[in-house]
Amino acid sequence: MGVAFGLLGPVAAWSAAGEPLPLGAPRHREVLGRLLVARGRVVTVDRLVTDLWEDEAPAAAVGAVRTFVAALRRSLEPGRPPREASRLLVTQGPGYVLRAGRDAVDAWRFEDAAQQAGTAAPQAAVALWDAALALWRGPALADFPSARWAAADRARLEALRLHAVERRADALLATGAAREAAVDLEAHVAAQPGREDGWVLLATALARSGRRADALETVRRARRALAGEPGAEPGPALARVEAQILKGSPAAEPAADAGIADGVWGRAAAAWERSVPARSRARLHATAGLLRDLAVTGADGLAEAREHRQDVVAAAEATGDAELTARIIGSYDVPAIWTRADDPESAGKLVRAAARAAAALAPGDTPALRARLLSVIAVESRGDAAADTPPAPTTAPPVLEAWRARAERSTEEAVRLARRLGDPTLLAFALNGAFMQSFGHCGNSTYREATGRELIRLAEDHQLPGHEVLGRLMRLQALAAQGDFATAEAEAEATDRLAAQHERPLASVFTSWFRALRTCETEGWTAARPLYARALAVTADCAMPGLARGAGALVALVPVLRAEHALPRSDDFDGLDAGPYQPWLEPLLLAGAGAADLARQALDRVPRPPHDLLQEALWCVLARSAQAVGHTGVLRRAVEELTAAQGELAGATSGLISFGPVAHHLLAAERALAARG
Repeated sequence: MGVAFGLLGPVAAWSAAGEPLPLGAPRHREVLGRLLVARGRVVTVDRLVTDLWEDEAPAAAVGAVRTFVAALRRSLEPGRPPREASRLLVTQGPGYVLRAGRDAVDAWRFEDAAQQAGTAAPQAAVALWDAALALWRGPALADFPSARWAAADRARLEALRLHAVERRADALLATGAAREAAVDLEAHVAAQPGREDGWVLLATALARSGRRADALETVRRARRALAGEPGAEPGPALARVEAQILKGSPAAEPAADAGIADGVWGRAAAAWERSVPARSRARLHATAGLLRDLAVTGADGLAEAREHRQDVVAAAEATGDAELTARIIGSYDVPAIWTRADDPESAGKLVRAAARAAAALAPGDTPALRARLLSVIAVESRGDAAADTPPAPTTAPPVLEAWRARAERSTEEAVRLARRLGDPTLLAFALNGAFMQSFGHCGNSTYREATGRELIRLAEDHQLPGHEVLGRLMRLQALAAQGDFATAEAEAEATDRLAAQHERPLASVFTSWFRALRTCETEGWTAARPLYARALAVTADCAMPGLARGAGALVALVPVLRAEHALPRSDDFDGLDAGPYQPWLEPLLLAGAGAADLARQALDRVPRPPHDLLQEALWCVLARSAQAVGHTGVLRRAVEELTAAQGELAGATSGLISFGPVAHHLLAAERALAARG
């Protein structure tokens, strides 16, 4: 319609020519803000009344809301004929929906720009962060600072803004602009003294600017500031940067040899181009190795490696050389901890390519290569990524799907071959596959904890730092499921140290989530909430859509599922993308909205939860929905599945969230079944 909207500051609207549109009284702007926050979902008139008059609505509230909407329509579409229906602010069912595209709302443009900046090279990222931050005109939803309907979006957007400020500074540091970064960061930590990342970046910027004494004083200031902030305390990152400054390490000071290293890289690359013929197999081997190394460098590298890996495999298959193809596919032994594939379609293609390559190898001639291919099948068949048929409904009896049987057989043979060959690198890869295939049923944390311990010992003995990080994250997740948070925290600290030492930046994404989970279990939801906001902001830039999509909806479920018999309010999930978890959340949201018949219908068709780190959590969500609407079939199946995990915390094996003890959810489901006879 050519109308633009603003949430990053006072609620506003502009015409196609950029002229501010008169929105009328505060109540008119509040209705507009509330509809924008709903992100294209219908907001009922009753919901608008409740949100606008939080204490007690006047008798004429419904008529007032309709008057406000009519006034907004005149302001937003001044040229619309009187009897023509609005195409922008639309009446739909019992309420209204605002049809605005993503590029029409400043908050949504900010989110998209931030995502783009998070995957850009440093120089380009600085410009993108600048453009994103320039959209802010003041605090989000500034004219409604105390409105409960705005609280969640205001907090989320502010967390993203603070994260953007820090990532812009990080990009500046990467380009060598340490002095410019230091100036901006001084203002940032003054306004946000509770953000450890800001202090760490400031100390780093000062050190790289040659101001070592100021950098050390900043670390001391940070400790005092964090100690005085509720819910904040100095973490390992601050200790690491202090140690780096004291040692005078390259991480804290300008890298004098950076130009030399870049020059060597450039000369070597040029020599490679001159010396190695185009379309040679050596180029395929080198490209595959580069992609493997690129995948562990951070979000940018991971996204690039994922994009190009399939092309390299296709190029190898095109040669018709089965052994070459097998070596190209099997060379990608990048440690993987998250069980939902970032790109399920590509994962399925890789599994099928690996299976073809394994079948083409001569039996018994290349056991190590065969073990690598089988490990690829096991790792890439994570969750339901390799499923070639839709999962059966939850109400159907459990079956072992053919693709899962193949993945489990591949895992067993890969581990057996690797042990027989005595190859530590090969065994580490096979154990990663075993971890991915350990989710055939609920409650398997003891096995995963033992697998993590074995992987840690193997990695320490044979200098495999990437797999040591993986093993420690495996143990962290399993220990969290068992409620052993002290030992899990020790693994988180060890993970952070290893990640800093060996440049594995994505590991900190998982430790930040774990600390939010631990805080929720030990101090409660209120204390954990800001830590979850921070974890979500970090995850948004990690180039792992399999982890990031729907994560906000999982967090929103935490206080609901931890409360006995609670159901979500109809607007609890406004503006949240449930992503891949939508099928399992839908019945609960319908039950919370009072639509019991629709919830039962959704439970009739909902597929069984994927075999992944969140399966216990999703079974608990289904059990809660089934209790609310009396769906006996789903209740029985949930009890069957969850019984094996009754000694664990629901969802905590993910290292992300916990819905409390599985035993509590089981007891509630069993009582609901007993009540129905």
